[in-house]
Amino acid sequence: MKKSILFVTTLLVLVTLLLAACAPGSEIEVNTPNSTIDLTAPGPNPQLNEPADNGRVAGVTQGLWHGLIAPVTLVGSFFNPDMQMYEVHNNGREYNLGFLVGVALVFLILGLLGGRRRL
Repeated sequence: MKKSILFVTTLLVLVTLLLAACAPGSEIEVNTPNSTIDLTAPGPNPQLNEPADNGRVAGVTQGLWHGLIAPVTLVGSFFNPDMQMYEVHNNGREYNLGFLVGVALVFLILGLLGGRRRL
């Protein structure tokens, strides 16, 4: 029993690290910068439809992927300020839809898996 828990934990850590490597703007560097919280309403994205350094504009499929790995990138962004959950170089509504569907799928899957437990 203890071996299977250790195996699952190790596998979970490895998968988390691999998913974090796919995050938009991610680099491997761990630090804790000084940070402040500025609560403002979301506004227009000034980098909408502008290509990133790689020459691409994120669409619906990248939005879906970034939504699926959002919990991992959220935790990673606490330690690495260069890691972002959301790609600002996107095409607008399509990327937003993909991102939202990806996040919803994460919660759906977690809900289904958590609902299978019975005492």
